Amino acid sequence: MTLDRISRRVGAIAPSATLAVSNKAKAMRAAGENVIGFGAGEPDFATPAHIVDAAVAACQDPAMHKYSAVGGLPELKEAVAAKTMRDSGYSCEASQVLITNGGKHAVYNCFEALLNPGDEVLLPTPYWTTYPEPVALAGGVTVPIITTAEGGFRATVEQLEAARTEHTKALVFVSPSNPTGAIYPKAEIEAIGRWAVEHGIWVICDEIYEHLVYGDNVHHSMATLVPELGDKVVILNGVAKTYAMTGWRVGWMIGPADLIKAAQNLQSHSTSNVANVAQAAALAAVIGPLDAVYEMREAFDRRRQTMHSMLSGIDGVLCPEPEGAFYAYPDFSALLGTEIGGTQIDTTLQLADALLEQAKVAIVPGEAFGVGGGARLSFALGDDDLAEGVGRIAEFLS
Repeated sequence: MTLDRISRRVGAIAPSATLAVSNKAKAMRAAGENVIGFGAGEPDFATPAHIVDAAVAACQDPAMHKYSAVGGLPELKEAVAAKTMRDSGYSCEASQVLITNGGKHAVYNCFEALLNPGDEVLLPTPYWTTYPEPVALAGGVTVPIITTAEGGFRATVEQLEAARTEHTKALVFVSPSNPTGAIYPKAEIEAIGRWAVEHGIWVICDEIYEHLVYGDNVHHSMATLVPELGDKVVILNGVAKTYAMTGWRVGWMIGPADLIKAAQNLQSHSTSNVANVAQAAALAAVIGPLDAVYEMREAFDRRRQTMHSMLSGIDGVLCPEPEGAFYAYPDFSALLGTEIGGTQIDTTLQLADALLEQAKVAIVPGEAFGVGGGARLSFALGDDDLAEGVGRIAEFLS
């Protein structure tokens, strides 16, 4: 008998498409190419100074040089609980908080602790590229729920009910959305929450973009709007997007005590505690003022409007106005099946390749998010690069 060199579970994992695009763009730039990248989901701002100062102070504190509690520094867990009440109106105890190595780790811990083989997870598309992989690693089955630009990239109760089976255990609910920037209105959130309660379905709420909302749009937490969810709701969040701290790797999950205990037991055998210096920085972030956050949001809002206006002006491109996060998600379906720039383009994957090779612009094709036809463009980059990059796209498509 020949044994597999690599485990089948891990061998089946697809690499992160968003990181792959960013890495290829970086490699081309390093080789001297003038590439503009719309791929990274990362603020282009420095981490606010008061947060960095807290990390510097922690570096000089010998207590921070040792192991600490697996579940997180007690003061950070308390602060996360207080911040969640402040920002979402959701009441939880510090014992319901698990500090994780970034948001992705929170996602992984959640699915590992929650799912059994064969459990189904409803996941509206386009979805963040990471979600299906930890579901599969846990033995679960991702059930895509197809949404469209015309429908505002929002799933309906009718769609969810049509996909529900006796094996449905959880729904992943993301608002504001990565990759579409869509935000669910209050009434739709309540309706989906009541549907989940009726059928005993867990809801995993990813709220990492909660502060990045624009215009008249408002972020509402389903956990707050539908308290009847009780002990079948999980909130995933972190400091990465709000505070420009993607590299610090601090996230968290909030949930019922038994789930948090199980996830913490898992973490005790995988990563143990998150780096104490990073936790000290996260503490300064969540207890500190939001002034820097609002300044970043103002810049994102300006770029959002520029990108939406420019993309909407391209013939054949449908671009819903982003309501939150820092992404636009234009639909290129009307242009597929044609020759563009001397190349036959039948998929958004081919379109992304052609744009990178010929226009020197990096975007993430919809196939990475579960459905082709559209693409994600981050507007978390400088104003001049944004205008130049979208201008190149317009020129290439014309």
